[in-house]
Formats: sequence, C-alpha cells, structure tokens
Amino acid sequence: MDTPLRTKEHNDTPLRGVRSNIVQSIRAHRVSDLQEAALSMGQHFLYANLAEAQSKQDVLDLIANQFTFPSHFGKNFDALYDCMTDPLHKSGPQPGFIVVLEQIPAHAKFDKEAREQLLDIFRDASDYWGDRKVAFRCFYSFL
Repeated sequence: MDTPLRTKEHNDTPLRGVRSNIVQSIRAHRVSDLQEAALSMGQHFLYANLAEAQSKQDVLDLIANQFTFPSHFGKNFDALYDCMTDPLHKSGPQPGFIVVLEQIPAHAKFDKEAREQLLDIFRDASDYWGDRKVAFRCFYSFL
C-alpha cells in the first residue's frame, strides 16, 4: 500500500511520516514512544524481546509467549501468520497494531534466510491488514 491510511495517527509525533502498513527497522524510534503512541491511538501494542532466542523454535516460542498466543499455537511460520491475522479478524473490527520485534537473533542457528522469513510473515500480515484498512506497523531490530 503506497499511501497511508487517513486516520488521527498522523498528528502523533512518534509515527509522523511512518506509513500505516509497514515493516521497518526501529532505528530512531524508542519502544516506549511506540507503546505510548499505540495507547494514545487505541491500537494493539505487541512486543517481543528475542535476545534469548537461539533457534527458529526459540523465536516462535518467545513471540507466542510475549504476544500471549493461544496454547494451540502451531509453532511454525504458517501458524504465526494465522495468529497475526485470522483470529483477530474474526473477533471484529480492529483499531490497528504497533508491533515491536526487538533483538531478532543474527547467528548461524537463526540465519539471514530465517530472519527474512520471519519479517516476511509480518510484511504479509501488514498487507493483510492494509487490505482491510487497518494500520499495522511492525518495527524490528537485530541482536
């Protein structure tokens, strides 16, 4: 989606100039500012610190625990996408999402391909929500 959705969030300083549906490096943003922006806009704030992860399974376990996914979460990338989209969509209108994936591991057991697959899940979720006119911003950093 090339143009941002027109909502009240354009007046919020931490997200000024940030498209409504995007996955990007956290760079100049602070987690606390993003959390405050989500609160002020009435959006969901999902945060996962992945610093302790050593493998794909660890990454999925940490995300599932910190995002409070249901116990039946399948612990694979397809299930991650499903949890980020389908159940939330079925539960009714959504106010928007600000997601932070902090310290994604960058080593042999979670290599560049695994990192790109993970970020692709969130890009696909961003597209999914963008098609439904719901803001979905995901910010990430690498360990």
